[in-house]
Amino acid sequence: MREEIVIMEIQALEYFKVVAELQHMTQAAEELNISQPALSKSISNIEAKIGVPLFDRQGRSIFLNRYGKIFLESVEVILKEFEKAQEEIGGLVLPGYGEVALGFIHSLGMEVVPELMAQVPKKYPNMRFSLTQASSYNLLKGLEEGSIDLCLSQRIESKNMRIEWIELWSEELFVIVPKNHRFATKESIRLEEIKDEPFISIKKGNALRQIVDRFLKQAGITTNTKFAGEEMHTVAGFVGAGLGVSLIPNIKGLNEYNICKIRVSDPICERKIGVSWAGHRYLSPVANQFIDYLVENFKEK
Repeated sequence: MREEIVIMEIQALEYFKVVAELQHMTQAAEELNISQPALSKSISNIEAKIGVPLFDRQGRSIFLNRYGKIFLESVEVILKEFEKAQEEIGGLVLPGYGEVALGFIHSLGMEVVPELMAQVPKKYPNMRFSLTQASSYNLLKGLEEGSIDLCLSQRIESKNMRIEWIELWSEELFVIVPKNHRFATKESIRLEEIKDEPFISIKKGNALRQIVDRFLKQAGITTNTKFAGEEMHTVAGFVGAGLGVSLIPNIKGLNEYNICKIRVSDPICERKIGVSWAGHRYLSPVANQFIDYLVENFKEK
């Protein structure tokens, strides 16, 4: 017997997916903006080609059965791959079309990323973004799982995959102290001078914490950490309250706290910010175009 390979229409698979998710033919027909008889016929045609019912029907109610659940898993993969193919081809024909899932560390959400989102449409009016603000640890997890395409952060590394990274800019780190602190009038200090001070830190799991810990170790400092905050404004608040000192970048709004900012003369303290992506995973043309845009944009600054 000759076997036939049946290729179903993408539209029919999309219809099936909506029905499977809603498990209600009338609601699915309304969402898809087609008649219920036409939708029922489409589902029946799929079932005829598969050779088994995909739904259990009880009166007007329908329920996805075990065959339907297996089929739905394959349909979701097919539709996702079809969407990727559309984006890839569309990106080649129409540059700047498509969505970029962009993650970024918390401190970049105050100024850098909002400015980017305001500037990008001037060059790529059809480029869309799905934004995620998170710690470096969670951004890495997003890259590994594929929930984000790119992230803006310090260099992050994975034990599970190759992470590509391009440096975009660097930021100086400053010692911050309360305004009534004995160092408050200094323009610069050596980092080792804070060795006896209570320290306010960023929590572990944040890439900035790793950078700061490395500088402290380089200066021979074992910190007396009084508090570890989730983000830098919290750290600045605790320092301003007189609870310790810290080492952080010059973030937007830092001057609003009751602190003084002091340059570190030795060692030179800075963090480098760049764009990362999963090296082994498919990257859409629009995501590659955005990488090029970032490199060009920050090269000029």
